[in-house]
Amino acid sequence: MKIIDFNKIENADRTRVSAVVLWEDCDQPRREIFIETPPYFGPDVNPDPHAFLVGCAVPALHFKERRIALDRRICPSFLEGLRTAMAVLSHWSNDAWRPPAVEAKVRRSPVYKRANRRAALFLSGGIDSLAALRVNRRTHPLDHPGAVKDGFVLHGFDIGGVVRRGMKYPVFHRTLEALEPVAREARLVLIPVFTNIRHLCDDRDLWLNRFFGAVLAAVSHAFSKRVSLSYIASSYDIAHLHPCGSHPLLDPFYSRLDMRILHRDLELTRMEKIRTVVQWDTAFQNMRVCLANVPDRLNCGKCEKCVRTMLALAALNVLHKTRAFAEDDVFPEDLSGFSIRIRDRESFYRELIPWLAAAGRADLVDAIAYKLEHDTTAA
Repeated sequence: MKIIDFNKIENADRTRVSAVVLWEDCDQPRREIFIETPPYFGPDVNPDPHAFLVGCAVPALHFKERRIALDRRICPSFLEGLRTAMAVLSHWSNDAWRPPAVEAKVRRSPVYKRANRRAALFLSGGIDSLAALRVNRRTHPLDHPGAVKDGFVLHGFDIGGVVRRGMKYPVFHRTLEALEPVAREARLVLIPVFTNIRHLCDDRDLWLNRFFGAVLAAVSHAFSKRVSLSYIASSYDIAHLHPCGSHPLLDPFYSRLDMRILHRDLELTRMEKIRTVVQWDTAFQNMRVCLANVPDRLNCGKCEKCVRTMLALAALNVLHKTRAFAEDDVFPEDLSGFSIRIRDRESFYRELIPWLAAAGRADLVDAIAYKLEHDTTAA
């Protein structure tokens, strides 16, 4: 693989930084990959080679490219970390993946030395990122360098990430609208970001299990003129870690000396995060956990992620208090449309059982216990 033609184009509606990917050992087509943002943030984004190198690393592994070559200078600390991350991914593949050689010049000093850059958080509107923002506000004074000042909201992930499902820009704009009161109350700047890096390999399993954390890192590096620290909210707690696209054995190794990436809140269980969000009413009223991206609702109320969140809110007796869901209650039949064993989700449901039992919801406890015993799909 070669990464060439690093470029920045400023248009009326968006500023784009891009590079071109040329495959050498597989039949994938030449592709321009990009990261875009509205013109207001245009001065903060650059065609940083670290961004496109980390964004291409997992597809290069997947398609068995023997090298990744780019004629740009790269931080040696970043190269060390990327090699470590690729070794982890190779181990997870039982050595089916062989890390490609990285051919790049070494940078002798950090790119940015300014002391007034900021901390950012990737903000989807889901439980993990909202809880991460709330915890950060509780623990960091606003004038502390680790206090989150910017929230990246990404198009090209669950919204607009799968080509055959369309770009779904209205869903993205609705997400931004829901997050605006959250950002205003938290004194946070929302930064919309658009990227097509996921399209290098439009494979859902690869994306969820290996890839998406590297694309978050790519966005961080593209904004490194503005941001010196990016937080990625954890999906799983320490006791239930498993191979995943965003993981504490991957995300920090996508850093460089002057652009740190942290995988945070590993000590918090899912219920602890949900309780944190429930206690922050603005976030509670505007959370977006749904991946179905239906046209007329913030949360569909039917998909696995929606129902799992609704179960937790029912256990806390607060589902009827949020406008984020149209539903005021959840019932055993709501669990019938999906497996609760997909992608290591069992731990979330097992955690719910004592909470639901304490709330007197034996019907939901029985439904979860039955599904845990009888569901056979664990994809």
